[in-house]
Order: sequence, then structure tokens, then C-alpha cells
Amino acid sequence: MQMAILIAAPASATGKTTITLAILAFLQKHGLHIRSFKVGPDYIDPMFHREVTGSPCINLDPFLTDEDYVRRTFAHHCQDKDGAVIEGVMGLFDGQAGRADFASTAHVSRLIDATVVLVVDGSRTGYSMAALLHGFRYFDPRVQIGGVILNRVNSERHRDILVGAVESVGLSVLGVIPRTEAITLGDRHLGLVPVGELTNFHSVRQQLAHLAEHLDWSKLLPMLRVIPAPASPRWQVAALPTAVIGVAWDRAFNFYYQDNLELLQELGAQLRFFSPLADEWPECDGYLLGGGFPELFAATLVEQSNFFGGLRRSVQQGRPLYAECGGLMVLGKTLQTFDGQHFAMAGLLGTHCRMEERSVLGYREATVVHASCAVVAGENLRGHEFHRSRLEPATPTHPLYCFDDRQEGWTSGCLHASYLHLHWGTQISVARRFMGSTHLYPSGTIPLPV
Repeated sequence: MQMAILIAAPASATGKTTITLAILAFLQKHGLHIRSFKVGPDYIDPMFHREVTGSPCINLDPFLTDEDYVRRTFAHHCQDKDGAVIEGVMGLFDGQAGRADFASTAHVSRLIDATVVLVVDGSRTGYSMAALLHGFRYFDPRVQIGGVILNRVNSERHRDILVGAVESVGLSVLGVIPRTEAITLGDRHLGLVPVGELTNFHSVRQQLAHLAEHLDWSKLLPMLRVIPAPASPRWQVAALPTAVIGVAWDRAFNFYYQDNLELLQELGAQLRFFSPLADEWPECDGYLLGGGFPELFAATLVEQSNFFGGLRRSVQQGRPLYAECGGLMVLGKTLQTFDGQHFAMAGLLGTHCRMEERSVLGYREATVVHASCAVVAGENLRGHEFHRSRLEPATPTHPLYCFDDRQEGWTSGCLHASYLHLHWGTQISVARRFMGSTHLYPSGTIPLPV
């Protein structure tokens, strides 16, 4: 039997990720083959899912893609699986600003008909939680709330008060996590510290297994629902001539949507993963330089002559380079870290990158101003920004995009560099153009910097 459950937070996300991981670990330990999903534009939480399940985590986002794609890709990735666990984003009804609950956890739960389990931080509340849960239960009758997991409970007496509050509104208690046993994963400026940087994740796994013992599996397991078979494939695309695509992947660069990589493979790409931190730069037909945390590894990157040399040489030869966010940050002249240190970078752009305290965050609807190896002028695209850095000068000479009354992104010849993260699931033309451009290297060199 296939099963699906969606883990959500009412308003505060405290404990949502760790409890999701505990559920995944329990199901995996008991021999169930589970596919995990993450609502919204997130890269870091999916890394934790993958570490626990051994399989890639898939993003579900009706803004970055569309409603039909969310349904189809969910069903597609659940094939041959025993079940699915979906981790929500923000609060249950928090979605795209200005569009009510569009692209929220609640929206996605309705699209895939998933049962919602609410993770509630009980540390600073008592019976008043009943009013909160009453609102969440009846605010949208289309959302199927299966029960509540109480997190960070202070004492047995506190437990009894909270259980009474939950049951008073007709909901089931699916677990009670004592405050003393709640797991806190490390965080920093863009969210959690990625799992690849945690040296103690083995002990965290043991904590997750212990955490799962506080969940009521006699209630959780029966509520997991059957997943229907997919009505149609995600994409119907003809393969292009084979191209080898280098994908930067290490602790500095690792923000990629799994569906983007799979779409490239559908189009005929052979993916070759390499590590800039290990001073690698393979000879490929095109390159992806994804987001991540180059600012934290700038002192190591600056010493990688093979990486930067290969990067400059490939761009000058006209090999397509698609760089997003962290990838963009290393293409300028220098990178200034949070502590004020300056490090020389690739010098392909006439800019300087500086880390700042203020975050830039949100969905974007962008119009392409100048074409690149991946986009066409006049094209309208949907994406997402999330960064704490700034380029100076901030206005590019040949901007890629226009959105929110500003211009953003750098392009010249084969180069596509932007803070904007794109999901290609319903924007297939981006992947197709990028793949096609790998066979169209211009002769000679590209004038730099731009």
C-alpha cells in the first residue's frame, strides 16, 4: 500500500524539520521505501531528507511550476514507493504574498489530497492552544488535518493541559515530544546548516530514532493514504544531441532542484559532478554553477587556480555557463565576507560582491531583457530569490531580467548569471535552450569583464 502524509506547522516552524526527519527515519528503518518532498523553494531541508532516505527529495511549488505539474510530479515520484512524506513550508496557510494561501502548505495539501499533521510548539502555551487549533481546523474545510504532534512540552502536567486542548477541538494527539529531548539543528543566515557540513550527523540520526519513539504510530500509520497512479508523464520532450554538463557540487555549491537535473538528462545530458573546493574543473560542453555558500569557503576557493582558470577559459571559449546566486557571487572581481575580508574571484564580471545583514527573499515574475545561453528576450519566467549578498555596481550593463521595477542578472555571449533561482519543470525552454547552446560555441573569445 502506498502512503502519504504532510508535516506542517501552524504558524511557527519550530521542530517541523526534525520531526519530519524522525518520521522518515522510522519508516526507512522498518523497511518502507519512502519518497520525500518539500513544499516551496528550498534546497537545504531536502539535503537532510536525502541523507536519511538515500533518495533525492523533490520540491513541490505551484508558483515556480503550476498546479497540474505539482500533481503530476508528485504522482510520478511516488511510483514504486511504499509511501511519501511531505514537509511543509512556513505556516500552514503562508504562501505567495498578496495571493492569500497560494503556494502554501495548505494549497499543496489540497492539490495532492494529503493528510496534514500539525507540529505545534507547546513550550510557551497552555489551554489557549485549543482556540488556535480550532481556527486551523475549520479555517479551510478542504484541508484534511489528521492530528497534532506536540513539540517542546515542559512537563507531565503541561502535557495533560495540551492534550486536553487538542482533544477539545476533536483532533488526535499523534505524539508528545518532551522539551528536554527536542532536537535543535544548527542554523545560520540562510536557514539550517547543510547536512554535509555536520560532523555529528551520526549522533543526530540516533537522536531522530529516539524522537520517533515519542510518536503514536498506531494512529500515524493507519492515516497514511493511498497515492493514485499518474495520469500523464511530467514531460514529453525529444532528446537533443548528447552533451556533457558539468555540475558543481560540494559544500560551497549544492543548490539544485532535482527535477532540473532530471530534465537535463531527459533532454540527453550526461551529468558530471565536480568540486570547486577540490580545485576541479572537468572538460565539459556546458556548466551549472549553482547556489550555496561560497562566502563561507572563500579562503579555500581563492587558492583553487585550476577551478578559476578552467572557469575563465571555458567562458572565453564560449562554453555555456549557467550560474545562479552563489555561482554568480564568485564571477565578479572580489567577494567580501561577513567579517570584512576581501577575496579575489574569477573576474568575469566587473562587479564586487559584498555580504550584508539584510536578506533578499521572495517569489519573482521576471521578463527577460537580454538573451543568454538559457533564456530568450521577451520571455516571462517565474523564479525565487534568497540571498544575503549584493553586487556593486548593482545594475548590470546587459541585464538578464526586469522585475519589481529593477534590472538584475548578467549576460554576455555564453554566460547566464543571476540571483534568480529557476525551477525548469514547466519552463522547459530554459533547459532546452541551455542544452542546445552547448553545440553552438562561438569561435574566438568573449570580451570580458561585462
